[in-house]
Amino acid sequence: MASSNVTGTHHRAGWEAESAWATGWTAAAAALMTFGGIMAIFQGIAAIAQDDFFVTTADFTYEFSLTGWGWVHLILGALVTAAGLALFRGATWARAAGVALAGLSMIANFVWLPYYPVWSIALIVIDGFIIWALCAPRRETSRT
Repeated sequence: MASSNVTGTHHRAGWEAESAWATGWTAAAAALMTFGGIMAIFQGIAAIAQDDFFVTTADFTYEFSLTGWGWVHLILGALVTAAGLALFRGATWARAAGVALAGLSMIANFVWLPYYPVWSIALIVIDGFIIWALCAPRRETSRT
């Protein structure tokens, strides 16, 4: 059964929204995911290669080795980048994966605040926008 008010167009990759706003926000989220993921990869490489690059604080609640956090950021950044690129291609799983990975990235950057506060806050804001853009209402339906 098809919806009577809203129609979509079927493409090889799935259903595409008629609304330019919906596709625009999805493209913006994909671009930010790709950018944020690449930056997290660099952040992870810096933490793994050079522990003394980051400021360490004494008696931090979430104390963890910088090398360990580097691996977390490296792996999470690679996953976010892959999901962002898949979102550009129109993969249906990439929207849900993007929301989940952006949420995990927000948590990782929150815990990373004492080591690199300005960059962490910037990535938390970017992740929040990604979640909002991927969860914004769309006018998508399937046509039979």
